[in-house]
Amino acid sequence: MQFLALSVRAISALNRVVGQVLSWLALGIVLVCFAVVVQRYVFHTTQIWMQDLYVWLSGAMFTGVAGFALMRDDHVRVDIFYRPWPIRKKAIADLIGTLIFLIPYVIVVLVYAWPFVARSWRLYEGSANVGGMPGLFILRSFIIFFAVTVGLQGLAIIARSILVLRGREDLLPEPLRYRTGRE
Repeated sequence: MQFLALSVRAISALNRVVGQVLSWLALGIVLVCFAVVVQRYVFHTTQIWMQDLYVWLSGAMFTGVAGFALMRDDHVRVDIFYRPWPIRKKAIADLIGTLIFLIPYVIVVLVYAWPFVARSWRLYEGSANVGGMPGLFILRSFIIFFAVTVGLQGLAIIARSILVLRGREDLLPEPLRYRTGRE
């Protein structure tokens, strides 16, 4: 049980660091988008690579922080049933849902994305736009990064669920425990 608790803490710590670092891309997105708007409407010019940049930053940020969002339970969920459930019932739902839906989804993404990303790296793929940014292959790598971080967090959810079902949720620090339905 100690190993499961350590795994949950380690994976959650990794996703927390990734989320906190990549969330700074939001500031970059705003600044680059603002610069593009100023260029276009004040100076009547534009740089295609800058337009690529804020779209690429958005893609990197949203795919990169998905594991962090899953850790924080920030994904959209229709939880009219889940929220008031007792913790054990939530753990069962998370365990089943993660094993049946999340882990297979992550595997499918990895299987189909790997050749796509590898091809992009072989070609050193760049923007399809003339004057656009080079290095699209780096952005495409975030698909793999997404699947790995979400998959790891899925494993942490499974481990957390097992700890709860075995009556050992006390091994986890407070932020990683289930929330009660009264919040």
